Amino acid sequence: MDLGHLENTFLPPESRVKTGSDVIFSWYGRYQQAKALGEPAINGTVGSLLEDDGSLAVNKVVMDTIRNQPDVDLSAYAPLPGLPDFKQLAAELAVGPRLASLRDIGIHSNAVATPGGTGALYLSARSMLAVGDTILLRSRRWSPYDTLAKECGLPIAEWPILPVGDSDHPKVDLYALEEKLEEIATSQKRLLAWINDPAHNPTGISLDAEGRELVLDAFINCATKYPDKGVTLFLDTAYAIYADEPYGWSETIHKKFSWADWPENLLICWGFSASKSHTIYGMRCGAIVFLHPSEDYVARLGEICAVTGRGTWSLAPRLPQSTLITIHSDEDLAISWGLERSRLKEILTARREMFNERMALSELPLMPSDDGYFAFIPCDDPLSIAEKAAESHLYVVPLKGGVRIGLCSIGSSDVVRAAEILIESWHTLAE
Repeated sequence: MDLGHLENTFLPPESRVKTGSDVIFSWYGRYQQAKALGEPAINGTVGSLLEDDGSLAVNKVVMDTIRNQPDVDLSAYAPLPGLPDFKQLAAELAVGPRLASLRDIGIHSNAVATPGGTGALYLSARSMLAVGDTILLRSRRWSPYDTLAKECGLPIAEWPILPVGDSDHPKVDLYALEEKLEEIATSQKRLLAWINDPAHNPTGISLDAEGRELVLDAFINCATKYPDKGVTLFLDTAYAIYADEPYGWSETIHKKFSWADWPENLLICWGFSASKSHTIYGMRCGAIVFLHPSEDYVARLGEICAVTGRGTWSLAPRLPQSTLITIHSDEDLAISWGLERSRLKEILTARREMFNERMALSELPLMPSDDGYFAFIPCDDPLSIAEKAAESHLYVVPLKGGVRIGLCSIGSSDVVRAAEILIESWHTLAE
């Protein structure tokens, strides 16, 4: 049978254009194959934290709590928006200690449980924009952002993740951001931007307090200038728990609105993910968290997103929700979870310091790698760099505009060697 004929017969054009496997899992597969053949392969591909022996790093407190959940939480459905206590907990874990202070100044929150942080991104795209609207993203991003935007029928506008020319801040191209906000606000009724910060995937970049304030002010100014346009800032904080300032955005937002008025057409959302913070990647536990001065509006958003979720994935799994509730409502369990989380953060910090120190001795244009799971080398031909590194048994991920290095998955004893392979690969190709 002719495959092309069958595709044309059964599938609309929107389906026929979908090709290829996910680039991250494809390169992880190559690493696994090399390892199976007995090669001294180094795994810099996956977005999961591994112990130095290559095994998945899991928070034992979380695993034990999962196994001790009652039958009803193992087997039953959760409510469509999520378990009530989980919704509150998700807001607390996403926003952090400032949540109570934000409520004191009249800011309300709500949350809807989702299958991972990706579910939160999807709900924002489906709810805040219409098909054909443009979504604003940074120029370096997790590649499934593009897949999500395409699935939702959203063209993408970009602003640089680092300034292209002169800038008052080393990590914020304010002029480019304001220009894109203006461009979108004058061409459509609503505006949505996704910003993955802190501990950005794929670079490891984190904004400081000054950088966050510049970005926040840009969105406030846009909302103020265009009061009839809905302006939504979505903060993807999937890796925040491993950053030096996990709740930096909450501090910046509280500082700003403790004296400034919150425009009613400005919405701030968090994408919470338990995948990294609680090492339950495959259980798909996350939430979208809304922050706005109107309690009625955040309640309405919860209703809308629950319906969208019902028509997409039915509902988010109950077991991880109940597990997190159990851990964070028990002081001893919460302390034990926090101690293990701190241990995992120390592993990441040590690997990053070794990698950055070795790279600093080279001429490679490593982007700032501050926090989280990754580092990133910008280049024009990332595939060639990745292929050359693979010849020396290092497997990394070629993405648009550069190579992602998963410090989260490289054992501490291999970090310096991984950096040296990348340096050698770069210079070999440059000759």
